[in-house]
Amino acid sequence: MNQTVEIGRTGLAAFKIGFGAGVVGNSMMYPKMDDDLSRQLIQAALQKGINFIDTAFLYGLGHSEEIIGEAIREYGGREQLVISTKASPSPEFTPTGLQVDNSSAALRKAVDDSLTRLQTDYIDIFFLHFPDTRTPLSEAADTLAELKKSGKIKAVGASNLSYSQLQEFNAEGHLDVLQAEYSLLVRQPEEKVIPYCLKHGISLIPFFPLASGLLAVKYTKDDVFNDTSRMNNPLFHQEAFQANVERVERFKAFAQNKGADPAQIALAWLLTRPAVDLIIPGATRPEQIESNLQTLNIQLTEDDLKQLETIF
Repeated sequence: MNQTVEIGRTGLAAFKIGFGAGVVGNSMMYPKMDDDLSRQLIQAALQKGINFIDTAFLYGLGHSEEIIGEAIREYGGREQLVISTKASPSPEFTPTGLQVDNSSAALRKAVDDSLTRLQTDYIDIFFLHFPDTRTPLSEAADTLAELKKSGKIKAVGASNLSYSQLQEFNAEGHLDVLQAEYSLLVRQPEEKVIPYCLKHGISLIPFFPLASGLLAVKYTKDDVFNDTSRMNNPLFHQEAFQANVERVERFKAFAQNKGADPAQIALAWLLTRPAVDLIIPGATRPEQIESNLQTLNIQLTEDDLKQLETIF
């Protein structure tokens, strides 16, 4: 079975399962992640035939891109790879959240800097990582479209947009690929975002496909969280968390009946969704990459999909 897919209207083709490199070179968010392990993860992904790698400037403030650039240079075959990265120019971590600069000058510099760190002449998909409060999204989209026309990037992407922001960004039809949170536990994109993507030929790449570990059955009702990412995540707020753990317990039984790991079922479900051409699960150990790839061996029937709907 051919497991390579075209990514929306970009003209790019990639393996259905890519590698989300959020941990690579990102010891500021993942203290146990060092450069040696980061390199092992990239090498393992490439050796397993994964040819889509997704990173971002914010992952280690450019260090993830540097490690990936080195690995690609050593591995070779750049033309067979699809590399995506995301811009967060001049990031400031303020009490009200992350502030970035998406002005034309800042985005152009961000692309040039990413090209240098990735040691490549072009970036396949370049994403606006977060909207800012000053630059109109249509203006940012125009800048990326100009960079696409110049050949520095092959496709225009955006991430972390609300539905209204998505419409604003795509006012002139520039958007090729959208990244949005989407999983069995986070279904909001199904209401407006996915229909919009289908109508406009935009490919949707989900992030947090395992709902920050919930769908990997990592937690029990007694767990308490002190990290900011989960304390600020509605899925982990007390009443919601208790309800989600109950859903996940039923999901675990479903996966056992299928003879599969729950995380693999959650990833396989995403590959059945409209507008989703590929997925980019991450990994903190090389063997997790192999486990992610086993997702492709799972066949979800119509009855399976109906059962999942009753659980979630």
